[in-house]
Amino acid sequence: MDYRNELVARAFYDAEYEGSSWDHEPEVLKRKFREYARNAIALLNEDIGVLLLALEQSSTQARLGEARAAA
Repeated sequence: MDYRNELVARAFYDAEYEGSSWDHEPEVLKRKFREYARNAIALLNEDIGVLLLALEQSSTQARLGEARAAA
């Protein structure tokens, strides 16, 4: 699986379904968002680097926040 495509797909999903969990969604819904992500990446091409860095940092911060809340 393409890591950057997955990051963008999850970001689109989070924007659409605030408060829901990507991990518990059916594969058919994930495929839809992955397709959106592929299209966005293709359109943005070289400019995607900045977006991916921001998404990766956001994802890391969210995981750290979840880990702290569980502790």
